Amino acid sequence: MTRSVEERLLEMKRSVENYLEKVLQGDDSRLYAAMRYAALSEGKRFRPLLLMASGQSFGASPEILLPFACALEFIHNYSLIHDDLPSMDNDDWRRGQPSCHRAFGEDVALLAGDSLLTLAFEVMSKAPVPEELIANKIAAMAEVSRQAGPRGMIAGQFLDISLQPSELTEELIFELMQKKTGALIVAAAKVGALLAGASEEEVSLMESFGQRLGLAFQVRDDILDAGQSNSQLIERPNYAQLVGLDKARQLLKSLVQEAINLLQKANRLSGELEYLSLKLLDVA
Repeated sequence: MTRSVEERLLEMKRSVENYLEKVLQGDDSRLYAAMRYAALSEGKRFRPLLLMASGQSFGASPEILLPFACALEFIHNYSLIHDDLPSMDNDDWRRGQPSCHRAFGEDVALLAGDSLLTLAFEVMSKAPVPEELIANKIAAMAEVSRQAGPRGMIAGQFLDISLQPSELTEELIFELMQKKTGALIVAAAKVGALLAGASEEEVSLMESFGQRLGLAFQVRDDILDAGQSNSQLIERPNYAQLVGLDKARQLLKSLVQEAINLLQKANRLSGELEYLSLKLLDVA
C-alpha cells in the first residue's frame, strides 16, 4: 500500500527526532539537560525535513542525510536559545514552555547554545558518505558554516538588534528575513542536493528554491504574528504590519509559486518538497 506524503514526512520526522535523542543521550549533567530541553522540545523540524526531502529527491540515503539534518536542527535551536536571552530579544517563553534561560539560568543556557552549535559540526563530520562524495561532504559542511555564520544567520541577528524601529524599511526587513530566518533554510535545500552528488546546476536551482522558501517561511510567520497581541510587535512592526496583510499574503503566494517553479525546473517536484512548500500557504 502506497504511503501518503504526510505519512512519509511523519516517518522522516520520527527518524530525525530519534537521531537527536541518540546524540544527546548518556549524560545526566545540567548542561546536557538544558541542551535536551531546547533541542528535543516540540517543534516543526522544518529545516531537517527539508534537507531530508531535498537529498532523497536526488537519491541520497537517509543514513548520509540524517547527521546533517540533525546538525541543522541543533544550530537552529542554539540560535533560539541565544535569541531569547535578556541581552537579545529577552523572551521568557519558547514553544509553550519557559525559554531555556528561564528554566536553567542565563549562564547554563548560553553554554547549552554554544554546545549545540559545536556539537553540530562533530555530528556532520561523522556522516558516512562514500569516498566519491567526500568533497561534497566538505562542501556541505562549509555551506552550513557560511549560512549559520557572520554572513548568514548571525548577520541577520546582528541586523535585528542594530536596527531601530524608525529605520525599518521593506528592503531592510527583506534582508533581515533572508539572513536571520532564510539562511538555514537555504542550507537545508542546498546541502541535501550536495550530499546526493547533484550537478552544479541542480545545486544552484535548489539554492534558489531555498531562498524563496526561506522568505516565504518568515512572511508566513509574520502574517500569523500580525494578528496577535505582542508588545514587541507594537514597538517593532514585522513585514506584514509594515506593508499590510493583503500585500504580505500576495508576496507569500508569489514566493511559494516561484519555489514550485524552481522545483519543476530542477525536475525535483517530489511529493515531500511540494508539500512542504504548499504547506506555507496555510495561514489564518
